[in-house]
Amino acid sequence: MEKCIQKYRDFYALKPNSPLIMREFGWYCRERWEREGYIKPGEDLDKLFGFDESGVCLLVFLNGCEAALEPPFEETVLEDLGKYEIVQDIVGRHVKCFKGRRNGFMPEYVDHPVKDQKSWEEKIKWRLNPASEVRYRRFDERKAQIQSEVDRGKLLSELMPGGYMYLRSLFGPTELLYAFYDMPELVHECMQAWFALNDAVVSYHQQSFDLDEVFFDEDICYNHGSLISPDMIREFLLPYYQQIVTNVKRRNRDKTRKVHLQVATDGAVHSVIDLYKEVGLTYMSPFEVAAGCDVVEIGKQHPDLLLSGGIDKRILAAGKDAIDRELERILPVMYRRGGYIPTCDHGVPEEVSFENYLHYRKRLREYAE
Repeated sequence: MEKCIQKYRDFYALKPNSPLIMREFGWYCRERWEREGYIKPGEDLDKLFGFDESGVCLLVFLNGCEAALEPPFEETVLEDLGKYEIVQDIVGRHVKCFKGRRNGFMPEYVDHPVKDQKSWEEKIKWRLNPASEVRYRRFDERKAQIQSEVDRGKLLSELMPGGYMYLRSLFGPTELLYAFYDMPELVHECMQAWFALNDAVVSYHQQSFDLDEVFFDEDICYNHGSLISPDMIREFLLPYYQQIVTNVKRRNRDKTRKVHLQVATDGAVHSVIDLYKEVGLTYMSPFEVAAGCDVVEIGKQHPDLLLSGGIDKRILAAGKDAIDRELERILPVMYRRGGYIPTCDHGVPEEVSFENYLHYRKRLREYAE
């Protein structure tokens, strides 16, 4: 397994001609493959497909896609709509979903908790208290396990919701766009709370460990570019990001350790790469092909950027010849370049047959040793 860890270290070092890491983004095809008898319910797909053990220990104490509330809202059914139901989720959103099935599909959000200063203070602000002991107790309970992974040579990455994802979970995607114009002071107050919480928790973790990476889960793009303007990104997000990254670097005891900044966002990322580089971006994913992302071209334009993703998930449903053409276009170039992990540009969709996926994995393994 130490070989797997070395693969990750070579990846982060942008080492050319290094064996590619074998892993996948996620699975929306699992139910189909279970129905067809190819896999068993709950089967470990990492083991089935021979994926590499991760060389990164990911600290997940601050959530990724939404605000890290403590205590969270109680998950409860608000309304029965027959086939559907309206559910309050852990961050106070009202979500329309299939009855008895709340995951594995794109949810429809009906309402969000923050409307104004009053709702922010009453519903959310107090739940972002950095002094909440529960947040630190969870880390302490895992500390020995984290230490063992660090001792094996794994890199340590701190996951947190990007500012846009966090704000969107509070206001809603449309309402947030109005809030930038109508309530900028409130948006900044929300971001100050984001910073205060994240910085306090990360600071506590750094009392025990140096960090190798800060990882923002940040779906800020759609198929034509960024959902907010560069000016908005610079005003409402980048100052807080810069301070987080600066503080992490300052607190690391090993001053020679490089601190990476990973940003994950769907959509067309071209317009935001340079913006995030202003605060230290070194790693981006997953490069959605349907939105015009081409990892070969982006890799040429940004030779210092680590990349993961970029395999068109639709191609995997098109047949073996189409898969071969796509991989022959991407893999030789990116293998020579280094700093690339091949995965689908999102979860493997239901349309992908098990046979096609096995062929895809077989071709990827040619570059894995």
